[in-house]
Amino acid sequence: MAIKISSNKLSQATVLKHIMKRCSSLARKQQQQHCEDVPKGHFVVYVGQERSRYIIPISFLSHLEFQKLLHQAEEEFGFDHEMGLTIPCEQVVFESFLSCFR
Repeated sequence: MAIKISSNKLSQATVLKHIMKRCSSLARKQQQQHCEDVPKGHFVVYVGQERSRYIIPISFLSHLEFQKLLHQAEEEFGFDHEMGLTIPCEQVVFESFLSCFR
């Protein structure tokens, strides 16, 4: 389900709430499966062809650039599949991206 901004232009807060809701429901599914090592306030994403696993703070959801990555992930993979939340970019690019937020 892609988030589309209609002519009434959803506020950024509304879009962010939708993303957080989708990610939190995904995080619950992941925790039930195999993510006991994920600390509270974090979620797991998989990146690159190798599907490298990263534990990301939920606070990253407030960054516009991270939201753009999530939109790309939703368009390419959707949020409802068995592989977990997969980010469509190369691992090196993602690590560089993360370094900007730390």
